[in-house]
Amino acid sequence: MEIITTHLNADFDGLASMLAARRLYPDAKLVFSGSQERNLRRYLATSPYAYDFTRQKDINLADVTRLILVDTRQSGRIGNFSKCLANPGLSIHIFDHHPELPDDLKGDFEEIRPVGSTATIFTQLFRERDLPVSRDEATLLAMALYEDTGSFTFGTTTPGDLEAMAWLLGQGADLPSVAQFVSQELTTNQVTLLHQLMKAATTYNIQGIDLVVAKIRLPEYVDEFALIARRFMAMENLNCLFALANMGERVYLIARSRIPEVNVGEICIEFGGGGHASAASATVTEMTLGEAEEKLLLLFHKHVQPVAIAARIMSAPVISVDPEVSLKEANQIIDRYNVTVLPVVKAGQAVGLISRRVAGKAIYHGLGDQPVSDYMTSEFATLTSTATLADIQELIIGHRQRFIPIVENDLIIGVITRTDLLNLLINDPAHLPKETVGAPDQTASARQRNLNNLMVDTLSREIIVLLRTIGEVAAAAGTKAYAVGGFVRDLLLRKANLDLDVVIEGDGIGFAQRLAAHLHGKVRIHDKFSTAMVILPDGFKIDIATARLEYYEYPAAMPTVELSSLKLDLYRRDFTINAMALHLDPESFGILVDFFNCQNDLKDRQVRILHNLSFVEDPTRIFRAIRFEQRMGFHLAKHTERLLRTALRMHIFDSLPGSKSTRLGFRLFGELQLILSEETPLPALQRMTHFDLLKFLHPALQLDPHLEESIESTQQSLTWYRLLYQEERCRQWMVFLLALTSRLTMRQLPVFCRRLAVPERQAQLFLREKGYLGILQKVLKKPRTLKPSQIHRLLQPLALETLLALMGLVRQPEGKKAISHYITYQRHVKTQLQGRDLQKLGYAEGPDYRRILDRLLQARLDNEVDSREDEITFVTTHFPPGKPLNGERPDGRNK
Repeated sequence: MEIITTHLNADFDGLASMLAARRLYPDAKLVFSGSQERNLRRYLATSPYAYDFTRQKDINLADVTRLILVDTRQSGRIGNFSKCLANPGLSIHIFDHHPELPDDLKGDFEEIRPVGSTATIFTQLFRERDLPVSRDEATLLAMALYEDTGSFTFGTTTPGDLEAMAWLLGQGADLPSVAQFVSQELTTNQVTLLHQLMKAATTYNIQGIDLVVAKIRLPEYVDEFALIARRFMAMENLNCLFALANMGERVYLIARSRIPEVNVGEICIEFGGGGHASAASATVTEMTLGEAEEKLLLLFHKHVQPVAIAARIMSAPVISVDPEVSLKEANQIIDRYNVTVLPVVKAGQAVGLISRRVAGKAIYHGLGDQPVSDYMTSEFATLTSTATLADIQELIIGHRQRFIPIVENDLIIGVITRTDLLNLLINDPAHLPKETVGAPDQTASARQRNLNNLMVDTLSREIIVLLRTIGEVAAAAGTKAYAVGGFVRDLLLRKANLDLDVVIEGDGIGFAQRLAAHLHGKVRIHDKFSTAMVILPDGFKIDIATARLEYYEYPAAMPTVELSSLKLDLYRRDFTINAMALHLDPESFGILVDFFNCQNDLKDRQVRILHNLSFVEDPTRIFRAIRFEQRMGFHLAKHTERLLRTALRMHIFDSLPGSKSTRLGFRLFGELQLILSEETPLPALQRMTHFDLLKFLHPALQLDPHLEESIESTQQSLTWYRLLYQEERCRQWMVFLLALTSRLTMRQLPVFCRRLAVPERQAQLFLREKGYLGILQKVLKKPRTLKPSQIHRLLQPLALETLLALMGLVRQPEGKKAISHYITYQRHVKTQLQGRDLQKLGYAEGPDYRRILDRLLQARLDNEVDSREDEITFVTTHFPPGKPLNGERPDGRNK
């Protein structure tokens, strides 16, 4: 007798494979070894097709001569059929996709393939043997494929699975039927059970890896426990989950893993179960729930492989000193880079460590000119880049070594400090006592932010594809790419930000050139700052920077730039809310990098600087802090506001103007432009007034109620213009700058321009437009006395920005109406006659053409002419051909 069977608690892969095997063994009986999963029972109960199954109790096991196993090869998972294994001359045929395990049965015939489901194996066999399948067979095989690969999202999915599904679709597989039985929503009871499982979850950190164990007690067997565990893992973005459930007299274990360091199949074998490295299960007998958990914890230490994290958390490149450098020089470097310890390096090898404390004391005792080698610490331990968390903790906590050089082939490649370890532990609450990390119901997702779902909800598909492409190009070049700054900040705030800044750990300029070539774009390179801009064919721009650090030679100086790591690159940034990064490399795509707990400041809606000298080193950050605070509706952190006031008490801007402060003034002008480019700049100007900052722009500049009213009115004129949807765009900052400085005299304005180092061309334009502005404010007080052509002549020389500023500054409604009429109508009015028409009328070419056409335009504006015929009559009447104009002949010659 031939028997085809599958594992206990059969699923769609087991059923589909049994029926597929029947095609190859037509005389075999189909017999389940035990129960079926609920989804499968529901399918069998509602299916219109009568499957020819034989009940197990109707089989005499001693008569079995061939046992055909599908989707398993473990004797412990085939129930009573394991008794057949002792039958004399028994032939075993096996079809399975699970990885090999030590206690696997050996078959006389085996078809084992490393694919996502056994249904894939049979589909491949049918294709190889040119065996057609019916529409119903194709649909059932598709159900098995979708279920066992998690709709092709599990890590065990292979190209072969996708090829098999494509072939099944070609055979008529019905996808709506697949969705009906495989992709079902959770019931109310299942949602309740899911919540209980999440509440009961505990995280254990083993060898630097987070393992989530959830255990619950249920009064009766729940068929969908595996489905619920899978949903829990997906919702919380877990890497590893072990779900234990006490149902009746047995304990059931469902295990899932997404990472190679944890093979859940090996762990479940220890409980008498089995499965893949990524998905496995076991039925635990003769153990309580607590005993099963205790055994699980012991198995973690046996089977979980430690993760090498030193390379991930170390800082590089290394800031170091030579042994012959003086202690004074070493102390200056320590202060410059704001570090506590420096490695002493000779020929690339770490030979000692010098600390701030030792250098400071030596200088105090008059030893500042002595070489570092005389007083450095020469007894210290090193680690390699493959060091684990346990290795790092052993040195920093166990041996109290606060600074660890990381070496490869005896050469120093990075450093890890006690602060690095603390940041790792604090940002990962799994390493800390539970009572220190917040509410007891905190879920596992709070430990690690994967922003993929947030990206899908917030960003367009094109941007996500672009980000993935950037990561792939970087990986191919052997570098790492990160999205940084405002892009990441706004993503966490669920706002799309198309200002894409990318930091490269490696050669940023070289990467930019590769990316531009890959995307058929252009690249602009700035060697001095190791930055570049990639411009795509559609005009989209990507700013590329090499990871770098900056230091300032003196307060308010331009930064000196050196190459660095991502961590130091983020530390040099202005505020915590802008100091986060997003992994773009394919392996970690979408993972948030937050070294400084920046997410808390986003949550608390506050702007905080990263270090205490931030405003002293770059005073323009004061204006930037106000801009972010007002734009985002945040507030300055208390300590940040105190440091801002301290910097102002140092009179940090008092050197304006001056040769050393030209760059500072220019950067200050840039920040002012950004503030005035905000949608509503008045709140930021009011905040600047609160800190008495306007005097640094010019001592006479004051934001009183009258000026506030003018700026509000200017805002209204800009809003009005935007609603016109005109093609001509205006520089908003220029409009508000004209309004802001409207009370300054023409003598004061050049001082304003010099203090802010306004570029000469912009300064001349600004002074010219400001001169028009003062005159026209007075003239337009009574616009009714002016003809339309006179208003046109007055407003024609003005830039659009000046017109909008004038519209906001003029108080009288008639004056505003006159300006709006000019913007929307008068400035677009043209005469129908042009120079060629004048030539046809007998006028000789020359400068008189302009005079004639200008006078004709005046007539049209004043409604003296309407049609083309009117214009011809007007010109020939007022400028008869052949007669001179104002003492000159029409041809331009003197009388």
